[in-house]
Amino acid sequence: MYRIGWFSTGRDKAARDLLWTIWDNIKEGIINNLKISFIFSNRIKGEDKESDLFFQLANSLGIEIISFSSQKFKIELRKKGIKEDKEGKVKLINKWRNLYDKEIENRISKFDADLIVLAGYMLILGEKICKKYSIINLHPAAPDGPKGTWQEVIWNLIENKAQRTGVMMHLVTPELDAGPPLTYCTFSIRGENFDPLWKEMEKKLKIKSLNQIKTEEGEDEPLFKKIREEGVKRELPLIVWTFKAFSEGKIKIKAGKIIKNEAGQFRL
Repeated sequence: MYRIGWFSTGRDKAARDLLWTIWDNIKEGIINNLKISFIFSNRIKGEDKESDLFFQLANSLGIEIISFSSQKFKIELRKKGIKEDKEGKVKLINKWRNLYDKEIENRISKFDADLIVLAGYMLILGEKICKKYSIINLHPAAPDGPKGTWQEVIWNLIENKAQRTGVMMHLVTPELDAGPPLTYCTFSIRGENFDPLWKEMEKKLKIKSLNQIKTEEGEDEPLFKKIREEGVKRELPLIVWTFKAFSEGKIKIKAGKIIKNEAGQFRL
């Protein structure tokens, strides 16, 4: 049995959809020889209604949950670290990350997971935990695309008037979103479904800055919503295909290196 540990902040419906999809594909026998051994979340019950819904789903599926609040862990060190990180000083935030990650290790040590997947986990992992475990991440961009959260990725695509984007599963390394890709797909964000939205964005940018549009419309901006919608459509089949490949031995991670028995590009 191939065992995975599932890390998620559980911050939105997409996080629940990912968990449900993998669990359902395991139940239906589409993904064989694979088990979600545990779920780790950096939120605890009562911190947010979305993560509470995520916990409810996990409980209904019978998966053990380990939750440990990052917001409440060494609050002053975290605040100072975040502030200094914005100024380009990473010493304190890295110290906080390593201390928090040590608490994670203590809590998941009883599980013998073959692989950890970050599926909507909103924290950056420190160097030590990246080296100790085989960890993969779902990232909402192509291998050569923008880094950061899915919101940051989409705004970057809009700012740079991108032609294409994608989604990928990649190996987690200490450098943010820079690990080698395991599986990925790409798609166009131009054409009849997108061009009218790009034209509307161009009109807005003649009278407003992109930052103003972000502030006023945020995730409800039509072009932003469409790019996100098309990405989410591909995330679910990509993650299913990736886990199926792991469970069947088509992809392995040994000593921090990816070993593939077949091409890792996933086409939709």
